[in-house]
Parts: sequence; structure tokens; C-alpha cells
Amino acid sequence: MDIAQFWMLIERARDQVPDADDDQAVASTATALLSARPAAEIVAAQQAFWDVMAASYRAPLWGAAYLINGGCSDDGFDYFRGWLVTQGREVFERVVADPDTLAELPVVRAAAAEGGDLDCEEMLGIAWRAHLQATGEQLPPASFTIRYPALDPAWSFDFGDGTEVARRLPRLGALYQ
Repeated sequence: MDIAQFWMLIERARDQVPDADDDQAVASTATALLSARPAAEIVAAQQAFWDVMAASYRAPLWGAAYLINGGCSDDGFDYFRGWLVTQGREVFERVVADPDTLAELPVVRAAAAEGGDLDCEEMLGIAWRAHLQATGEQLPPASFTIRYPALDPAWSFDFGDGTEVARRLPRLGALYQ
């Protein structure tokens, strides 16, 4: 399974759930769909997922996650990006290119109004759970690698500085004042 096929899996999962903004349902459905595939495809899906995650490892997106979730640790950033994957390829790519476009998403606007967090830890384990369901075994050791790029040094400041984050992400800053 390559990245394009991985995104098709996510779109199928989104199409099959009653509410595509229900990240937990998307992750569970993606797991079920993936578990019906051959074990080699499930292993390849794990690599495709982490390649997608590496593509989203960007300081501006981390700043946006920090603002939206009221803080964002390393794990929290993974969970936030897991949530972003559940939003589908089009949204994912647009947001990675310009994290301030998150302010356009109804789910983000609702989270801002309600004070809710946006994260989906379950998304990080879809291939692991699918492989276990399909084979009764865990993913093979060293079945994937993660190659994160260096973070942009221009964003090397304390994301707790809400004024600076809002200056750099003005639409999100306006939502989260």
C-alpha cells in the first residue's frame, strides 16, 4: 500500500461513517477496512501512515495544534496529526501547507466555541490493530521507519506565547482569543 492507496482507505472510512467529523469512528472504520487486506498491505499501510505523519511534522502546524488544544506535547502533536489524517487528504494537505486554514473548518470552529481538543490517538494504531485482527500477531519488528524533517528555526519560540502564535496564525488566533 502506497500513500495514495492509504488516502483512499481513509476516504472510504470517512464515506462509511455517519459523521465524517467523528474521528474515532473514522479510525475504527479504517482499522476494519484495513484488517480485510492481506498482511503485507497492512504492514505497508503502517509505513504509508508514518510517511504522512512525517510530511505533517511542521513547526507552524505544531503552533496551530498548541493554540487549538491549549498546549501540545510531542505525543499531543502526534495525536493532533492523527486527528488531521481523519479529516482526509484534501484537508490534510491544505492544512499542512497553511495551518491557518484550520480556522475555516466547522469542526475547528465548534471546538473553539466549546473549548474542545482535537486529537485522535486511535489513528496512530490502525495498522497495528488491523494486523492483529487479520493475523492474530503484532506487526513485525522494524516494519516501518519514521523520518521527521528538521523543524523550521523561524518558528523556534515558545508556543505558549499566544500573541506571537496569533500574529503568525491570525485566523486561528481570532478564534482562540
